[in-house]
Amino acid sequence: MNETVLFAFLLTFLAGISTSIGAILAFFIKKENLSALALGLGFSAGVMIYVSFIEILDKSEKALSHMISGNYAAWITVLMFFAGIILAAGIDRLIPHHIEHEMLEEVDEHKIKAGKLQRMGLFTALALAIHNFPEGLATFMAGLTNVTLGVSIAFAIALHNIPEGISVALPIYHATDSRKKAFIVSTLSGMAEPVGAFLGYLLFRSFFNDFTFGLLFALVAGIMVYISLDELLPTAREYGQGHLEILGVTAGMFVMAISLLLFK
Repeated sequence: MNETVLFAFLLTFLAGISTSIGAILAFFIKKENLSALALGLGFSAGVMIYVSFIEILDKSEKALSHMISGNYAAWITVLMFFAGIILAAGIDRLIPHHIEHEMLEEVDEHKIKAGKLQRMGLFTALALAIHNFPEGLATFMAGLTNVTLGVSIAFAIALHNIPEGISVALPIYHATDSRKKAFIVSTLSGMAEPVGAFLGYLLFRSFFNDFTFGLLFALVAGIMVYISLDELLPTAREYGQGHLEILGVTAGMFVMAISLLLFK
């Protein structure tokens, strides 16, 4: 395993472990007051949407054009992009909508018995672990091909993993009064990302060439756009006030644009 692959795995691990930050923050949250998260969620969405359309799809088409002549590379790029959206949507069907927001609301009602609250936290951890598999693949593929791109995507995913960590740890902590248990379960839900990257590496490493990279790039772009539009932005709007999430989106796009220009 060469240094590039190890670096890509490291980025994926760091993005996944950020759920632990959310777990730690959950220990200090007494009631729902998460409006500030809207900015971070919007920022993550801005980074991922911008980099998907401006950088990743372009890389996909260029990689495929090395193997396929004519306009077929562009067609395959588009088809794989929408395949990524369909894949992410299929995974999303396993997860109840707005589960993080609903969990935080129910914690504040003080009407949920500890046993039910704990089961909710464990179920959320399982659901988010399933959801984190394609994110791990996205981070790994980006880090494998471009350091700047990989770091940017890992940072964006790490930001939105923080509230996911909160959504897992908060109900478990309130139900059990155990910081250790809440921290462990929240961290394990994030570790699905490096696991997803590892499985992707095992499946595709013997087929790594321009054609495979092109297909996976477009697939990852679709996954990231779906996550941004279906999860990050709606959640940011629920937590935020005014146009905070749009400010975050704009800031994320701006930072991503500048970083791509500086490191071209």
